[in-house]
Amino acid sequence: MTRGRLRVLLGAAPGVGKTCTMLEEGRRLRADGRDVVVGLVETHGRAATAAMVEGLEVVPRTLVTHRGLELAEMDLEAVLARAPQVALVDELAHTNAPGSHHAKRWQDVDALLDAGVDVITTVNIQHIESLHDVVEQITGVPQSETTPDAFLRRADQVEVVDLAPQALRDRLLGGVVYPAERVDAALSNYFRLGNLIALRELALLWLADEVDEALRRYRDEHDIDATWQARERVVVALTGGPEGETLLRRGARIAARSSGGGLHAVHVTAQDGLRAPDPAALVQQRALVEQLGGSYHQVVGDDVPAALVDFARSVDATQLVIGVSRRGRLAAALTGPGIGATVVRESGDIDVHIVTHSAAGGRFALPPVGGALSLRRRALGMLLALLGGPLLTWLLVALRSPESITSDVLSYQLLVVVVALVGGLWPALFAAVLSAVTLDFFFIDPLYTVTIADPLHLLALLLYVTIAALVSVVVDRAARRSRTARRAAAESELVQTVAGSVVRGDDAVQALVDQTREALHLRGARVLAGEEVLASAGEVDLAGAAPVSTLELAPGTTLELTGEVAASERRLLGVVAAQLTAALEHQRLTETAREIEPIAASDRVRGALLSALSHDLRRPLAAATAAVGGVRAAGPDLREEDRRELLDTAEESLAALSALMSDLLDVSRLSSGVLTIATTPTDPAEAIAPALDELGLGPAQVRLALAHDEVEVLADPVLLQRVVVNLLTNAVRHSPPDEPVLVSTSTFGGRLEIRVADRGPGIAQDRRDEVFLPFQRLGDTDNTTGLGLGLALSRGFVEGMHGRLTPEDTPGGGLTMVVSLPVHDPSQEAR
Repeated sequence: MTRGRLRVLLGAAPGVGKTCTMLEEGRRLRADGRDVVVGLVETHGRAATAAMVEGLEVVPRTLVTHRGLELAEMDLEAVLARAPQVALVDELAHTNAPGSHHAKRWQDVDALLDAGVDVITTVNIQHIESLHDVVEQITGVPQSETTPDAFLRRADQVEVVDLAPQALRDRLLGGVVYPAERVDAALSNYFRLGNLIALRELALLWLADEVDEALRRYRDEHDIDATWQARERVVVALTGGPEGETLLRRGARIAARSSGGGLHAVHVTAQDGLRAPDPAALVQQRALVEQLGGSYHQVVGDDVPAALVDFARSVDATQLVIGVSRRGRLAAALTGPGIGATVVRESGDIDVHIVTHSAAGGRFALPPVGGALSLRRRALGMLLALLGGPLLTWLLVALRSPESITSDVLSYQLLVVVVALVGGLWPALFAAVLSAVTLDFFFIDPLYTVTIADPLHLLALLLYVTIAALVSVVVDRAARRSRTARRAAAESELVQTVAGSVVRGDDAVQALVDQTREALHLRGARVLAGEEVLASAGEVDLAGAAPVSTLELAPGTTLELTGEVAASERRLLGVVAAQLTAALEHQRLTETAREIEPIAASDRVRGALLSALSHDLRRPLAAATAAVGGVRAAGPDLREEDRRELLDTAEESLAALSALMSDLLDVSRLSSGVLTIATTPTDPAEAIAPALDELGLGPAQVRLALAHDEVEVLADPVLLQRVVVNLLTNAVRHSPPDEPVLVSTSTFGGRLEIRVADRGPGIAQDRRDEVFLPFQRLGDTDNTTGLGLGLALSRGFVEGMHGRLTPEDTPGGGLTMVVSLPVHDPSQEAR
């Protein structure tokens, strides 16, 4: 059976119109004669969405009973039995109720696709597995429901349903997305303008990456090696020399000429004829790349031109920017075409820009003599021996005299040494033998014969060959050591690059894995701790299409590499393994340090506690002592009215002292982490109503706007009531007498918010964190208000219930304290 086609409508945030777009497409397909059914649509009470469902066949939902609750889910078996051509399924990332056929709705969709049913579905960017943590950093709202990236990337079509951020906020203000009582909380939290802009960019970038990946898959499947210039991608080759900044800025200007152009900088560490790279210059150039909006890469390769072209093709580059060679003309003449000429010849359809710069080579600069003895150099040495010997012989014969034999011998010796420096051992031995025969034939009597009559001459010739061999051995050994040194430099540069990534805040393990795969030209790499993937890069599941090798980092932790690993790369792998082991150990130590931090915080709280005891506890204690002492001293002579007043004073002081001691005990328990918190499903109204009764507040002082319906939170009812009492006490104290305090509730993103808004003077933005410090009253000198522990305790109680307590500005003036708590989810609790 042919698998169905999947079309995904991706949104940056709720309310952009994904469901309406899906229903519009369903109605269009139905008008075209396609068999379309609605597998599941969530209207969220929106009348416009519900109206669009009319006229479409809707498969009734199935009811799943869980812990006494009936939950409505998509009836997968009914949709499969109906066997439509197209099914509309809303909210792809939804978690099904326990007892359903699958745990996730995307798995239901996968089953429909296997049955040959085309599916149109919707999902928000915050529900994509690889992005949900990024979205949480942006919005502060964690996401428990996610969809795997692999499933979305297998979709036949992904479309972004786009809406400008301000237009979405206008829709919220108009009551199109949420009821009126939830609009204020939504606009102040998830739907801030900055959040929406960031989420919109995230959605568009994810889609752009998906398009790039789809294009790359298509080219791989059809064996297309040519570059498709769908958009400009500029690669700048960096050598670590002073010309790097010039090349980067030129590359950035080229990329900027086309909308959406990308900039990549690459440094190839290899055995080349250029000067050794300057690490400080590379660090500065990497920083410049990031400032210009590009990405920095580092690869290791013996053949620099081939490595540059291979990297450019791997990123689908359309432009390659390189600098004019820093070698002089003489060096270019002796060593042949440089990197630039080779890159131009091998680049194919990639445009190559050779940029001149102030560090270009001088006219007669001499080349360095060190280097590895490649096949090309040995051939050059042999050619020098074949051509240099006859030319030298012709010159010496023309200038021959009876006294010139010494200079003739030294000239040939010089030729042998030069050949040894250029070509190594075997060309030098050939030149030595050829020179010895030539000397005997043209310059030693009897002339024009190869005859050694004097044994001393034979010894001289042997010494001649021995000197040539010794010079050649020294050159070979120096070349091998130079190769080893350059390889070590390549490894150190790789480690330096990774260290730079970590210093800038990147994940150390992930940075090491990325750099290892890129430097060794691997298909993929990942770090495994048992079955858990700690970090991965590239393609790591090729089903036997590429060799896989593993390297143990620590007991239970391995590095898995997909692709060919050359024998020369094994030493580098040892370096990477050591760095990975150190990074994993650093992560463990960081987690331990994070666990110790609360202990230090509790010590600071205890210090502040001791400083407050001498002042705030002394007043009620002194008042009670004085009142009791007065009653005792006056005895029976004290009037009944005075006795009653003194006893009332003592009772009030002791009550205040008891309340203060209770707060001190609670803050001590919070700081030491031993406060017992028993979270249960709680209706927020059951904490708000008793708080109002405790404070004796009525409609004149407090206005209620509770919009959480029957939603419950996971909280400790007693502690939640104390939090509400503290917040109401502060709000009523600072509000004008004719302005009631507003207490409202709303739900969003799996959390419920209790908002206590006053119309008082508010708190400056830079001082809001101070209100949550113990023993702080922000200049309030009224000692009857307590120790200044109310908000500190409230935040501690709320955080102990896995919530957040944050201050916000009240629209129109004042301060709003927001309590955010997790919503009780019966299905999640069961799992």
